[in-house]
Amino acid sequence: MDLGKSPDVGGRDVASALQTLLLSTSNVEDFLAEVSRFAAVAVVPPASVGITTRYDGRAVTVATSDARAALVDEEQYGAGEGPCLESMRTGRFIEVADQVRDTRWPVYRDQAVALGVRCSLSYPLPVQDRVVGAMNLYGFDQPNGFTGADQERAATFAVQAATALGLAVRFAKQAELADQLEQALTSRSVIDQAIGVLMGQQRCDATTAFLLLRAHSQNNNRKLRDVATDIITRLTGHTPTTSRGFNHGDRESLSGES
Repeated sequence: MDLGKSPDVGGRDVASALQTLLLSTSNVEDFLAEVSRFAAVAVVPPASVGITTRYDGRAVTVATSDARAALVDEEQYGAGEGPCLESMRTGRFIEVADQVRDTRWPVYRDQAVALGVRCSLSYPLPVQDRVVGAMNLYGFDQPNGFTGADQERAATFAVQAATALGLAVRFAKQAELADQLEQALTSRSVIDQAIGVLMGQQRCDATTAFLLLRAHSQNNNRKLRDVATDIITRLTGHTPTTSRGFNHGDRESLSGES
């Protein structure tokens, strides 16, 4: 697909192009980058597009159609205000018809005008019950540069960007769950080894050995796994061996990838 030329802007063509993008990209980052590039040339005249999300509590640009969009995004982050941040905060679509005359974000406005921004559109990117980002189109040719048809087409791309970010959030949560399960399996392995050591030392059954281990953990306000590690190391002279845990293939299957 040639993203350097403006595509036929009919609704059916946009849907077809988005489907092609989805099938031809292998990860979320590439897909968002292609959505940005395609959204930029789907309006006439072409715009600059940036997709913003939050990471560690701060706004970051995760994909752009060009460097110009990234610069405008960064001015908003530095100023702490602007249509992109407003859209993420409120969950509303924000239009700036004439950047020179718009007075809502004075610090950002001066910087945007200096960069040549004449108008902009900012679409919130909701995932389930929260807004995880915004997609921003910046026009540099004239005020009131986006028609109603432009806005409808851009909204279609925003939906696709929100879907991609939603998948990224879901995969991240699944990866976190995999890490938690791996830690749990490793802890269980160490605790079981410590129980075996105590059974041999105290000549007791597994239940009694576990109760001894738990009592020591509670009395010393330490994690059960740490107490078990100390017991094994002290009595055997070796650190405990752990289970293999999940391999990379397991993680991929948890995230839905093959």
